[in-house]
Amino acid sequence: MILSATGAPVPPAAVREAVEALARGLPIGIPTDTVYGLAVDPFRPGATDRIFAAKRRPRDVSLPVLVAGVDQALTLAAAVPDLARRLMDRYWPGPLTIVVPVAPGLGADLGDDGLTVGIRHPDHPVPQALCAAAGPLATTSANLHGGPPLTGAAEVAATFGDDLAVVLDGGICRGSPSTVVDCTGNDLRLLREGRLPWAELVAFAR
Repeated sequence: MILSATGAPVPPAAVREAVEALARGLPIGIPTDTVYGLAVDPFRPGATDRIFAAKRRPRDVSLPVLVAGVDQALTLAAAVPDLARRLMDRYWPGPLTIVVPVAPGLGADLGDDGLTVGIRHPDHPVPQALCAAAGPLATTSANLHGGPPLTGAAEVAATFGDDLAVVLDGGICRGSPSTVVDCTGNDLRLLREGRLPWAELVAFAR
């Protein structure tokens, strides 16, 4: 099912339909400020397994998490280093995923790495509305593992079919993926360069 999610605010009926699917542990397709993504509520039993299976992604490649803001991000982390918090305050909402130590006993299934969690506050009204309504969402780009990203809701729906309960149509998403940095140690470490240049982050961290 494809539902229009354009407009400000995001249509309440589309948000309600997506939140109900997430509560049942079902994957959905969503637009973001970078690329289309697949999302589930990682606190629902079996939900994460469904998204790994749909994408054909191995469980040892853990899923990052989208959040509604810094306060929600802090509920996922054991401790947030000063640099990570500075990056959140400077670059969120936006295309930066920050890896920090995961909170003990979090209860979210993100994959086989139970030590860290990658967190991002996207600059897009759809995931912001969903995270505000349903809580943090485990996510991955909407493509088969290793394949090119899909840029439209119709493509996402056609590729994943019945594996997705709902696809929210936010128009075309052709952005570069987020930059991913590791803030678990003493030094900032690049895991993936994306839209946000690594050189800018290095300069900020000094």
